Amino acid sequence: MADTRETPTPTVVVDGVHITYTVHGGHPGGRGSATAALGRMLRRDRTGPAGRRVHAVKGVSFAAYRGEAIGLIGSNGSGKSTLLKAIAGLQPVEKGQVYTHGRPALLGVNAALMGDLTGERNVVLGGLAMGMSRAEVRERYDRIVEFSGINEKDDAISRPMRTYSSGMGARLRFSIAAARSHDVLLIDEALSTGDARFRRRSQRRIDELRAEAGTVFLVSHSNSTITETCERALWLEAGTLRMDGPAREVVAAYEEFTATASTTASTMAPPTAPATATATCSVGTPGTVATKAE
Repeated sequence: MADTRETPTPTVVVDGVHITYTVHGGHPGGRGSATAALGRMLRRDRTGPAGRRVHAVKGVSFAAYRGEAIGLIGSNGSGKSTLLKAIAGLQPVEKGQVYTHGRPALLGVNAALMGDLTGERNVVLGGLAMGMSRAEVRERYDRIVEFSGINEKDDAISRPMRTYSSGMGARLRFSIAAARSHDVLLIDEALSTGDARFRRRSQRRIDELRAEAGTVFLVSHSNSTITETCERALWLEAGTLRMDGPAREVVAAYEEFTATASTTASTMAPPTAPATATATCSVGTPGTVATKAE
């Protein structure tokens, strides 16, 4: 009997991707922004590029399919946001290829909102940036404002966006981006803002976008958000793909990894001298463990 199951349609294919970029101002040996700036000035006449080369993503490969919600997890500086920018076409790759079906939308970038404009004007601007026509923006305007919840306490939509809290701005951006269907929607930490009601609304909307044959990528440091919203997860660590599989399994492995790393770090710290009953101050200085910033 012939297999009548429909072949999944890939929406994103990442094939052996390496991403590098140069960081200026944080050159080893610098002791503050003034020292780093002076160093750059002195190096201007020298041959060769100044700055530090960062290899952010290292040989990552995977395929995403229609109807999937995929979470990206990993430590700070692991390359999650950089990879999303590459999928959106905003970050060039040094090696490998990124193939996408349709136009990926990166939440918070395509919605090019401006702080000096009112929320109302930004809904129009953001909707146009996301590919909607003016008629579509007008039709969906009330739903966008209601979904964001920023008007629940006052007429915030009529105020400049620079007066909004970071959470209000993130909720409005998500509401604009989610107002239309996307072949690929990339969300970077947007669901970490807002109250529980907004997170529930966002998760329901993500389910609807998936049902409309879209693919959703979600970067979050909230493991519970990943397991509640996504059925699949990618774990990036130091630029490499450590694990790709069911969200709960990948999150469990990542939590075990971070717990082990924390235990190892605490055992590496030098012990402090015990305090005596008559001591007026502690003896010794607790050790610190350096971490690599993103």
